[in-house]
Amino acid sequence: MGNSINDKNTQKEYIKNRMDLLLQTLDTIDAETAGVEEIDRIIGMLDDLEQKCKQFRYDWES
Repeated sequence: MGNSINDKNTQKEYIKNRMDLLLQTLDTIDAETAGVEEIDRIIGMLDDLEQKCKQFRYDWES
């Protein structure tokens, strides 16, 4: 796996990069031909991002 992300600046950059990836993915989806698989992929990306944000939130409260 990857290295642990502990400092706030790195965590913020991680979230920013994941958001950029999500936006790029959304831009590539053709609304006319998209199916359930594409929606499921977006939901999965959002779930992963939410989980990471919760983890970082815990770190920031400490």
